[in-house]
Amino acid sequence: MSVPGQGAAASDDAGRRRHREVVKLLDRLVAFDTTSARSNLALIVFIEAYLAEQGVTSRRVASDDGTKTNLYAVIGPSVDGGVMLSGHTDVVSIDGQDWRFAPFALHDDGERLYGRGTADMKGFLAAVLAAVPEMVAADLRVPIHLAFSYDEEVGCLGVRRLIDMMAAQAHRPTACIVGEPSGMQVATAHKGKQAMRVHVQGRACHSGMAPRGVNAIHAAARLIGWVADTAAERAAHGPFDARFGIAHTTLQAGCIRGGAALNIVPEHCTFDVEIRHVPADDIDTLVAAFETQAAALTQTMQASDPQAGIRIEPLGAYPGLSIADDDALVRCITALLEAATITRIDYGTEAGLFQRDLDLPSLVCGPGHMAQGHQPDEFTTHAQLMRCSRFLDRLIETLSADRETSGMAVRERLGENRD
Repeated sequence: MSVPGQGAAASDDAGRRRHREVVKLLDRLVAFDTTSARSNLALIVFIEAYLAEQGVTSRRVASDDGTKTNLYAVIGPSVDGGVMLSGHTDVVSIDGQDWRFAPFALHDDGERLYGRGTADMKGFLAAVLAAVPEMVAADLRVPIHLAFSYDEEVGCLGVRRLIDMMAAQAHRPTACIVGEPSGMQVATAHKGKQAMRVHVQGRACHSGMAPRGVNAIHAAARLIGWVADTAAERAAHGPFDARFGIAHTTLQAGCIRGGAALNIVPEHCTFDVEIRHVPADDIDTLVAAFETQAAALTQTMQASDPQAGIRIEPLGAYPGLSIADDDALVRCITALLEAATITRIDYGTEAGLFQRDLDLPSLVCGPGHMAQGHQPDEFTTHAQLMRCSRFLDRLIETLSADRETSGMAVRERLGENRD
């Protein structure tokens, strides 16, 4: 005979046990200093061992020098379809920040959990890892893929190797959730980014004979003027995307270095340019236009000195993300969340790369808020992590064979194969 409320009490107990495991795992993950300039191997070894304890085999996809690696695992049947849960393992530097708490030791005040990466995005990794035993125990009809990358914070560099591996494998997921901090809301769009460093080579001479030199700063200023003019043109004429607070592509020169002394015509100048583009803007055309301006200016400079010139160095790029708010994936995931709304985010993620390079429908949904990410005393909350765990439980249940008709639409969208 069942006792009224007994099932709910058991569920609450299980939820509390799960949350304790999430916090325990987050404590371990935060303790690894995975600042992008450092190796993430110690953290990966820990995750590998944890997955192996659950009977899950994982695969490394490493950098050329072997000091960093992605980690990829599949739980469930070896079939096409399923959902990929994706997150990066690196964190931003603490240099120059004044922390009240040790940044690589989790501090729990009962409501907030402080530490570098708690919001961006080791909280999501901890919630996913804590759910692995339930994933393994479930009778999944389609697989759950786990993808943990490196060097996201410095241009989404590591995940590109992971994407190459996935493109060649026999079975692929048909949906992706990138767990960047979104307050557990569904983010369907973000801008893309292109960053470049421009090296200008002039010819030095005494400033009293300035016309005999080639002023590298003057040449740089002409290109920076083009950047500013193009930014104003985009602001006036678009293309526009009303989903974003700044609804158009933005361009800016963020850093400049050059010159040795006021009485010397500067021989060298470098400056950095950043373009954050709405998904509808053609970034290749925009970059080509900048390169055309640089080439024309180079010809002018070389008329005075054949050794003068301009070199453009790519610093990093990732595409924007855009998935329709009424896409079946968005509807399915929103239905599994608590009081979820559809939003956009102002920062970039790996989701755009998955969408572009693997034709993989992707969205962003994870615990915490980016307002706390990258900041001193970064934190997430117990409430956000518990919401994430409940969402993962519903996702696992929905992808399981014993789920009733209410889960069929989700399984169809995530690639369930039928006889």
